[in-house]
Amino acid sequence: MMAKRIVLAAIFVMSASLASAQDAGALKTIKIGVLNDMSGQIKDVAGPGSVVAAELAVQDYSNLLPNVKIEVIQADHQNNVDVAASVARRWLDTEHVDAIADVPFSPAALAVNEIVRNSPRGVALFSGAGTADITGSRCSPRTVQWTLDNWAIAHSTAKAVYQTGLKKWFFLVADFAFGHALEAEGKAEILASGGQIVGSVRVPYGQSDFSSFLLKAQSSDADVIGLANSTADTVNSIKQAREFGIDGSGKKIVALSMLISDLDAVGLQDGQGLYLTEPFYWDLNAGTRAFSARFAERMNGRPPGSVQAGVYGVVAHYLKAVAAIQSTDGGKVVAKMKEMPTDDPLFGAGRIRPDGRKIHNMYLFQAKAPGESKGRWDYYKLVRTIPAEEAFRPLKDGGCSLVDAK
Repeated sequence: MMAKRIVLAAIFVMSASLASAQDAGALKTIKIGVLNDMSGQIKDVAGPGSVVAAELAVQDYSNLLPNVKIEVIQADHQNNVDVAASVARRWLDTEHVDAIADVPFSPAALAVNEIVRNSPRGVALFSGAGTADITGSRCSPRTVQWTLDNWAIAHSTAKAVYQTGLKKWFFLVADFAFGHALEAEGKAEILASGGQIVGSVRVPYGQSDFSSFLLKAQSSDADVIGLANSTADTVNSIKQAREFGIDGSGKKIVALSMLISDLDAVGLQDGQGLYLTEPFYWDLNAGTRAFSARFAERMNGRPPGSVQAGVYGVVAHYLKAVAAIQSTDGGKVVAKMKEMPTDDPLFGAGRIRPDGRKIHNMYLFQAKAPGESKGRWDYYKLVRTIPAEEAFRPLKDGGCSLVDAK
């Protein structure tokens, strides 16, 4: 009798343990961390706006996970690799963050990419990261790169400008990974098209005085001064080039990486006529306008830029994948994200390739003249739609081990 009671007790304990394990395995919470520059020179590109975009994605897709608490947290990486790495480790190791989103500033993104790769949990959902190495030599099975990259914007812009007849280029290059990659990709497109590179100069990141570098470019026989930089560096380069009258001397200033926030800082008086390539514009269609109106309500009238729109898109697709498999297991979620076609009102239909690169149409825009604009943020004229398969680096050329293994 005693033996029977012991057996029954053991069965009861085992059953209780199994029930407890099942309850523990149920999906109850999702924590998404938006990591970017909240106060420095990239804050208008990403910053608080990326947090708002993530929150809007949760608002729109939380119905897919009705019994799950979804939390969005934020941190400022200060455009510092060590800070970004420290936050990423803390989030994954002690705060149980399931997804790290955005991460502009390529060196910081590369560091976070490696931390996520080597962690037992989490995924990296990059929107602001520009380096194409993330889906090339540094690709990871738990990483998605959504919005754009240096290959896409450099090749598209260089090709379009070359086709206008401007064939001799001089580059001003921001001296860090993103700038180097922009230069390399821009040069590759120009040389492949039959153009010439007549010189280049590397400029410290965050430089405020570009005069000596611009004078070197001005003294060359280039048709084009290509700016392989971004954000404040691009803004200062263009303004100072206009002050020196470089554009009026027959040389064309071309920014290989320019976003709407940069053009807003430059102003249409100095920025008119510039060509630039983006995957999103707030006034592109009914879907982008509707989302932008909601976003602007929370951002003092400011519409979203491409990076912020990308945060919305990648977080929305992440939540769809989590809902489909009822798990936040990083490898399984990213595999599901790649399996599911992407579709949202900001980027339209697309897909995520095996290397983690999300592809969608890109758009070549030209900055309006002041007289063509109806007001602030009415800045772009659509010149050309670049199809998704043409806009991004061919899958076979990236050197991603996830592709080679197939």
